Amino acid sequence: MFFSIIIPLYNRPQEIDELLFTLVQQDYSPFEVLIIEDGSINDAKAIVDRYRDRLDLHYFFKPNEGQGFSRNFGFERAKGDYFIVFDSDCLIPANYLHTVNASLSTHWLDAYGGPDAAHASFTPVQKAISYAMTSPFTTGGIRGNKKHMGQFHPRSFNMGVSRKAWETVGGYKLTRLGEDIEYSIRIHHAGFKIGLIPEALVYHKRRTDFIQFYKQLHFFGRARINIYKHFPSELKLVHFFPAAFTLFVGLTVLLNLLGLFGLKFMPFITGGCNLLLGTYMLLLFFHGWLQTRSIKVALLGLVAAFIQLIAYGLGFMQDGIKSIKRN
Repeated sequence: MFFSIIIPLYNRPQEIDELLFTLVQQDYSPFEVLIIEDGSINDAKAIVDRYRDRLDLHYFFKPNEGQGFSRNFGFERAKGDYFIVFDSDCLIPANYLHTVNASLSTHWLDAYGGPDAAHASFTPVQKAISYAMTSPFTTGGIRGNKKHMGQFHPRSFNMGVSRKAWETVGGYKLTRLGEDIEYSIRIHHAGFKIGLIPEALVYHKRRTDFIQFYKQLHFFGRARINIYKHFPSELKLVHFFPAAFTLFVGLTVLLNLLGLFGLKFMPFITGGCNLLLGTYMLLLFFHGWLQTRSIKVALLGLVAAFIQLIAYGLGFMQDGIKSIKRN
């Protein structure tokens, strides 16, 4: 099978350098790489040129439209039997394409997604963010888990689509705000088979600090409401969890502040909230420690998990309230 790897890029030349280096190491050779520079000010052409003698590489520069439409640009120019989409902040294991080819040869999928993990080279903050985004005790485990809830929706940091599915369904209709979920829902509705390839993991850097991480997750929360506008039936009870958690944390903080000022409001409620929140924090910490083998990363992972849930919850409530007001 011949794969077309499509990577949208926006002002991240260092990231594409690291990603292309991992693609050079692939132990499966029938593939091409299409890099779509999406109107970047700091473009990566000089870096890409260094890899032209080692990869079947195609570089395009286009006006800025966002990652969804940049992927469409790549689809239209790809030669492969199967398209694979990566985010530019991913590192790809050397056996990735071999693993995907073997999996599709035995259990065909018209579209697939794969999980992500933290690479040994990541900073402690990046490892903590990776833990928060993949932990079963946050919303993260739903995306890359064999026991996901409901229909699996691949995410485009690590996603594959067959040429036939693309020719039938077309490309992305949204360029951001949940564009990958909307796309995978349309593929599923068209009758194509979608699934997870658990072994097809990538190392996903995500964000380098907690401020960037907060902004990204706030955006994700808003994106879920955007998906709801297109497919109301896709809004599940689990999607309300970050908003409920955010409200619970806010209530717990408020009750404790009132207590500090001598305004004790039903102390047993305050105690119960503190107990629940404290138990959850201990669960996250010890699970993070077990997973990462690092107390420092586990503590940072606790911070990252709270940022993930609260940022997502606030974004979800912000656009959810706006949607209700419009209706």
